[in-house]
Amino acid sequence: MLRPILVACALALTACGHAVTAEPPAVARTQPQSHTLAAAPLVVTPGICPLPDSGFECDFQKRIKAAQDYAETRPGTTGFVLRDRKSGAIWRNDHSGDMTWTASTIKLAMVVNLLERHRAGKIKLSAEDRSLMSAMLHTSDDDAADTLWKRYTGATFNAAFDKYGMTELVPQKGYSTSFPYWGFEKCTANDLDRLMNHILDAVPADDRAYILGQMREVGPVQQWGVWGPDSGVKNGWSEEDGGWVMNSVGFVGKDERYTLAIMNNLKGEGAYDEGRATDTEITRILFR
Repeated sequence: MLRPILVACALALTACGHAVTAEPPAVARTQPQSHTLAAAPLVVTPGICPLPDSGFECDFQKRIKAAQDYAETRPGTTGFVLRDRKSGAIWRNDHSGDMTWTASTIKLAMVVNLLERHRAGKIKLSAEDRSLMSAMLHTSDDDAADTLWKRYTGATFNAAFDKYGMTELVPQKGYSTSFPYWGFEKCTANDLDRLMNHILDAVPADDRAYILGQMREVGPVQQWGVWGPDSGVKNGWSEEDGGWVMNSVGFVGKDERYTLAIMNNLKGEGAYDEGRATDTEITRILFR
């Protein structure tokens, strides 16, 4: 569901990494004349494990490097953060800290906050509220988000986002009559990474199971980016004054082993189709 210029949040999806220079090939040395067999010289092969300090296994390092190289050829800029929750390895590319419109990815944080307030007895979610929450996660419904934002006080939502790891998020002045407004927020791929891992690590089991279940069964409009077999996603896209943004955050693998956050700011160099392709291909390269 798209909105003209204001904020068209729906699904979407959203990264790269530090450039790595391969070691130069070893310089051949003349072996001394001897009747004793000398040990074979160590041959350094550039690019075998391109990101040795990343903490990821060699095969994954190659995938990350390939994803980075691909992202650099695409319209605009793309920040991404990949995390291996089993080993603790994290890869952040050079654009992972870029402030970017959240689009509908912020709806994931809204659901976390609604469930938290309900569990604490501060609000009582009705059957209608829960239906609206599902609509936000399943089809990224903007009207559902508007209703819940107004019903449960937008400023209260924003005050809680920092607790979920969205420490760089900043509400923006936009075209809405209210401030803050979910449709005018900026954050970074690092924020989305921390939000996803807060859900996996800190949200109570019942609430976590609900959120992950919704993310695994999103509608066709969100079936791109960090989406596929054994994964779950919340996408966000919108056409802003500076151009389209296409963002995606989710988890991949058994027991949600990996999380991936991607924020693609197309900067007028492309639109929805290009951004959707970028986010999806980055995910494919990493998890093919």
